[in-house]
Amino acid sequence: MPSHRLRDVYVVDAVRTPVGKYGGALGGVRPDDLAAGVLAALVSRTPGLDPARIDDVVFGNANGAGEENRDVARMAVLLAGLPVTVPGATVNRLCGSGMEAVVQAARAIAVGDASVVVAGGVESMSRAPWVVPKPERAFPAGAPEMHSTTLGWRMVNRRMPAEWTISLGEGAELVAERYGVDREAQDAFALDSHRKAARAWAEGRYDGEVVPVDGVELHRDECVRESTSLEALAKLKPVFRKDGTVTAGNSSPLNDGAAALLLMDEDTVRATGREPLARVGATAVTGIEPQLFGAGPVEAVERALTKAGRGLDAVDVFELNEAFAAQALACLGQWPGLDPAVVNPRGGALAIGHPLGASGARITGAVAHQLAARGSGTGVAALCIGVGQGLALLLER
Repeated sequence: MPSHRLRDVYVVDAVRTPVGKYGGALGGVRPDDLAAGVLAALVSRTPGLDPARIDDVVFGNANGAGEENRDVARMAVLLAGLPVTVPGATVNRLCGSGMEAVVQAARAIAVGDASVVVAGGVESMSRAPWVVPKPERAFPAGAPEMHSTTLGWRMVNRRMPAEWTISLGEGAELVAERYGVDREAQDAFALDSHRKAARAWAEGRYDGEVVPVDGVELHRDECVRESTSLEALAKLKPVFRKDGTVTAGNSSPLNDGAAALLLMDEDTVRATGREPLARVGATAVTGIEPQLFGAGPVEAVERALTKAGRGLDAVDVFELNEAFAAQALACLGQWPGLDPAVVNPRGGALAIGHPLGASGARITGAVAHQLAARGSGTGVAALCIGVGQGLALLLER
């Protein structure tokens, strides 16, 4: 069979909502409305694009059990007022879902199946429902067991080894032990994340990518704590072990939010008259023992860089999702060639928040905007993923 050259794929634009805290300003907004909002805002920013030319909309979502059921990407298309001819698909790679959407969208364009795809992610952890399994037998006498779908394991298969199904926080404790990350380092890392996020907002560095949510008075990320301190963080008790190191202060919070990116091939970029933010490069996904999920990005980043023929010293912008300070520091400790100054320069998820299905799209868009501001360079976005995976994506300009 004849070989075909893969086409270049460009990130033309990227937007996100402010990230809301659990039960906060976005708690009253349905996830399908959050997704529709960023989709409509994104498309409106490229007037040279006829929305009917969008070949697909791919959104990541980690829950799927509530109001985002029945394919939230397709519901977002309809709610955003796009032509009914525009399709939509929803993907789930848990915390990596939003980035997985970008990867799949880019792949479709690269192989020629599409020319324009919107990729993104959405999560409302505030509105995640309780679920009740169907009884094994008719007419059960006892009360039904209910499970929260907000975060983590539920309705676990009994064949799963117990060490695989520990809580995410306990997994962070294990990673902290294995990689020698102490409480003081975690608290200092969390404080730095808040300070960088607060400074970025004060300097207007998010103004070009954060779009408002209709009917909500929220103009910046809701969990950024400008006034926190090492002393305040040190007073917090460990959450998952009595003698542990992982606290609410050095863990990402529960959040609501959405993000979306506009991806195009070169011909369509030229036709719309837009200057791309960045070009999509290599990607990699890897697996690891489920309880050590926090270290998942280590190999994924190394594989993606190897595919691109680059080293860590070539990275100019690095967005590492901060699920926990412990896991972020564990990963960074395995990348001695990486300049710490390029990592999350505008703050990370410890401050901004981690709306699960949206985070991968958020950090990918963040890398694209930072590369555009620099004018050139190589960027990396990476996440750890529950149940033991890592996902990484390179962007270049």
